[in-house]
Amino acid sequence: MKKNSFNADDHLYLQVADGLEKMIADEVLRIGDKLPSVRVLSNEYGISMGTAFQAYYHLEGRGLIESRPKSGYYVRFNHNRFPQLPDQVKPDTLSHEVSVKEMIASIYSDIASKDVINFALGVPDTSLLPAAKLNKSVVHALRNHKDHCISYEHTQGNPELRQQIAKLSFNWGGKVKPADVIVSNGCLEAVMMCLRAVTNHGDTVAVECPTYFGIYQSIENLGLKVVEIPSDPAEGLDLISLQKAIKKYPIKACVAVPNFNNPLGTCMSDDNKKKLVEIVTQHKIPLIEDDTYGELYFGKNRPKACKFFDREGWVMYCGSVSKSLAPGYRIGWAIPGKYFEKVRQIKRVQNISSPSLTQAAVAHYLKNGRYEYHLKHLRKALHTQSLRYMQGIIQYFPADTKISRPTGGFTFWIELNPKVDSFKLRTEAMKQNISIVPGKIFAASIDFSNYIRISFGKPWSDDADYGLMMLGRLIKKMIG
Repeated sequence: MKKNSFNADDHLYLQVADGLEKMIADEVLRIGDKLPSVRVLSNEYGISMGTAFQAYYHLEGRGLIESRPKSGYYVRFNHNRFPQLPDQVKPDTLSHEVSVKEMIASIYSDIASKDVINFALGVPDTSLLPAAKLNKSVVHALRNHKDHCISYEHTQGNPELRQQIAKLSFNWGGKVKPADVIVSNGCLEAVMMCLRAVTNHGDTVAVECPTYFGIYQSIENLGLKVVEIPSDPAEGLDLISLQKAIKKYPIKACVAVPNFNNPLGTCMSDDNKKKLVEIVTQHKIPLIEDDTYGELYFGKNRPKACKFFDREGWVMYCGSVSKSLAPGYRIGWAIPGKYFEKVRQIKRVQNISSPSLTQAAVAHYLKNGRYEYHLKHLRKALHTQSLRYMQGIIQYFPADTKISRPTGGFTFWIELNPKVDSFKLRTEAMKQNISIVPGKIFAASIDFSNYIRISFGKPWSDDADYGLMMLGRLIKKMIG
């Protein structure tokens, strides 16, 4: 950058900001690029550091750049090229049987292959996880735990692990005691135990749509029906639609992912979370809250959980470290409120207890492994990856592509041209060793046939660039 002469009649910071905005619009500065430090900007333009800060504050307010703690300013969006959000699709107003088993089985028969460019698996890449420290925690558990982790653990879970989970709840504003926690084999088991505790075969459950297909599988396995509540790509669960459904159907439970819904990546506002808790409390309907993505936020603060607003125990909170620390260790938990005894009994009957070794290892890591330090770096990596993948999608996909704007997690929800059949797209992509997830499996009654989910859990690479380029070509070929 070169020093510029400025018009004295205008605010200096606006002239600097306008110049940077033009560079972003012309893609001299691209999404994800780091901007000069405030000191460098001050020197290059011959302005005070205060003026340089004002210029960045102005661009930040316009949503073009973002500040990352102790890292600097980065280009966030290019308004000239940023695609629209996917449309909010309204489900029909019927109560449905659920049938997603065969679709999911066909998709997941090959996406775990090591030979593919994998945009399908919804987990952070193992390179982003602290394997060495976890290994040390496993060794510590084997050497120091009673019976070397061979014996059964307490049904409710390892006491030290429950202590650490209770401490983690402070992050979302919770005041949880170790005695409130039931350890599970991942978050999905926690969700399923909560569903079993509050429903019987044939009951109807309200579920936000689209949502994680594992939740639909759990509902199907329990013989439940669903009423799908639309979720807005920007605002999350539609509370007005939920209230209408409650008046129309005998809903026995509501399942929601308020923080960074998979696949949308949407985070409900605190006001809406509070209203959601008020609605379920008023109607005495248990809310099963899946908060497994809550720690993977891109902003400055961890979003609150619905459980924070719960005063009467109607929120059944479910969490895990599967998406933030160790997917294969299968450590999750439920904080089921007034249904605690029912869930604990279900856990005892279902599998006595979760594995002793992984519980002890994760407990040791959470106590000694600097989990918050790891999360800080993981969030930064995922946020950077989201911007880089977004840039690739914008570059290679057709201009009419609509993309969600996740504020956490690691998935994009993408609406393609109506001519595109995402199952056929998946088939053609797999011929090129590229895996994606068709949108159809994220709903029961809505035909998201021209939607796909793409994960940005893997660091950006030449393979990722090539994969998005080939997907873009396939999509354009299908459109004709």
